Amino acid sequence: MTTHLMEIHPLELKFTFEVKKQSSCMIHLVNVSDQYVAFKVKTTSPKKYCVRPNIGIIKPKSTSDFTVTMQAQRLAPPDMQCKDKFLIQSTMVPFGTTEEDITPGVFAKDSGKYVEEYKLRVVLVSPPHSPVLLPINGVSKQEPSYEEKDKFLRGVENFPPPNRLEKDVEDVNNAMHREEPRPVKIVEDNEFSYAKDVEFSAAKVVENKEFSSAKDAEFVATKVVEDKEFSAAMDSELVAAKDMEQRSVMDVEETKLKLTKEVDEIKSKLNVLDSKLLEAAFTISKLKEDRSIAIQEKETLKQELAALKRGSGGVRTVQRGFPLLFVCMVALISLTLGYRLHP
Repeated sequence: MTTHLMEIHPLELKFTFEVKKQSSCMIHLVNVSDQYVAFKVKTTSPKKYCVRPNIGIIKPKSTSDFTVTMQAQRLAPPDMQCKDKFLIQSTMVPFGTTEEDITPGVFAKDSGKYVEEYKLRVVLVSPPHSPVLLPINGVSKQEPSYEEKDKFLRGVENFPPPNRLEKDVEDVNNAMHREEPRPVKIVEDNEFSYAKDVEFSAAKVVENKEFSSAKDAEFVATKVVEDKEFSAAMDSELVAAKDMEQRSVMDVEETKLKLTKEVDEIKSKLNVLDSKLLEAAFTISKLKEDRSIAIQEKETLKQELAALKRGSGGVRTVQRGFPLLFVCMVALISLTLGYRLHP
């Protein structure tokens, strides 16, 4: 998939460098696609720069800006060359995605997504009112501005400064006023000066061309080294990010397993409690039934006892000992038998 998602303007971060002063640069992003695009800004020196915002969502056919602020530096870098790099990653996201939903995994290439990357280099520019002075062989030398460096790198020819030509013309005019009778000598001097200027200009052009080619070769070599260093730094950063993502995924999986085990244990405990509750409910219901049966039996006994009490109203009283009539009859019989047995 080779869909072009964004355009970036400018393609380099240019900072006006002043010692012990902050400098800011704004980058303009344009979403040229018909999808929502998420972007993220990374740098090889996160402690040196402050990016606001470093992540965001761009609507289709819309724009967004972010500002990079370079912290105040105590010393100027050698030759005003900075090896810091920035990486801008972008990828398509579904509608409704917010900045809180942007995680490192959104820009992971392992998931098969299309991730567009732009590498931006940092360019330091000296302010026009305070040129940077660099010592060369113990003598301070004013460093040319960034525009002049570009001219040298592009191979623009430099001719002798106009002050030298004006001085030569003044010398010729003074010689003409001092030696008016010798016009031939003046002409010869003028021709010699012109020839000397032409020779000096040709030599200067050759030197400038040689200097420009050397600078071009040095610049190309420096750029190749910087690109390699930036690629290595970005690769190490991506490896670290992937390791962090893998660790976070492993931690999440371990947490899920622990939670699953705890949930299973809780479910088993709940099942045991449910079975115990069912047994207790069955025992309670059985006890209630036994109680109701005991109450019924008690009521039945009460009714039988009441019936017995009601039926015991006509029962005769039982006398203890012998009846009086029986005793009298026994006495009479015994007396009669006594008289008869004794004459």
